[in-house]
Amino acid sequence: MIRPAPFALACLWLAAPVAAEVLLPSGAALRFEERETGGTYDLPIGAHNGDVMPTIRTEGAVLTRAYRIGGTGQSSYQIMLGFRQQLIDDGYDILFECDEDSCGGYDFRFDTDVVHEPEMHVDLGDFMFLSAHVPGDSGMFASVLVSRSASAGYIQVIEVGPRGELPDPTVTSSKAETPETQTAVPQEALGDVGQAMESVGRYVLTDLRFETGSSALGDGTYDSLTDLAAYLKSHPTRRVALVGHTDAEGPLSANIAISKRRATSVLERLVTAHGVPSSQLEAEGIGYLSPLASNQSDEGRTFNRRVEAILVTTD
Repeated sequence: MIRPAPFALACLWLAAPVAAEVLLPSGAALRFEERETGGTYDLPIGAHNGDVMPTIRTEGAVLTRAYRIGGTGQSSYQIMLGFRQQLIDDGYDILFECDEDSCGGYDFRFDTDVVHEPEMHVDLGDFMFLSAHVPGDSGMFASVLVSRSASAGYIQVIEVGPRGELPDPTVTSSKAETPETQTAVPQEALGDVGQAMESVGRYVLTDLRFETGSSALGDGTYDSLTDLAAYLKSHPTRRVALVGHTDAEGPLSANIAISKRRATSVLERLVTAHGVPSSQLEAEGIGYLSPLASNQSDEGRTFNRRVEAILVTTD
């Protein structure tokens, strides 16, 4: 179960119950939107037991949206925290919340409403869900489903309110492009890494795997490195620093050393396997000085052990 937690993502919030503007971190994009002024939604309020899943039938204006956050190193749990707290702040009571195991796994995923791939991706081994409502006869309900891939986070928000409260009386379905940034580089020409580089200047290489007990990058291909190489080769004036990070176990000096060795291993792979000019790359390590999560849990330490690509070009 998700534990109550303080508001952790200051930029990530659900502003109002119906037809609300969802503000997301830089790099996020609306990928799907569907509006119905008179619809129904079976809201999950309990786990799937293999045969049935408890739901309540909600009716009224239904707004379904799906978002994708490229280049985030946050876990599904971390992404969910901001939505959970903001719902509570906006007067909602949490009806049900679960992770992939306590929800009911495969059965839950395929017995509830989910926007189709590729607009919404659900990893059956890594997702979070919650449902909520405003008490009384408000008619306001909401659900949030969060999951992620190796290189991106995915969020689905379904809101239900009284009929007629949506601004557009028609049912629409749209796929929005990534918001424009203050750059002359066409966003549609960039992959996930490129979009993050041009919008926020950093990308967490979340799919990298290092050999056990070693700083050597594991064998195999990594989508994040393929995308980063393509970005750098198509933008030869750009330079990127590969920055290694560790958890907080052990002394700082040792952690800085191993984090730099891992970043160097990534640099060498980009040069030898992907043909990236070494002049576009540098490798550094900062140990445990910039964590993504608390080091007091196994999950947090896992997220903190990473390599990030940082755009260091200033023009």
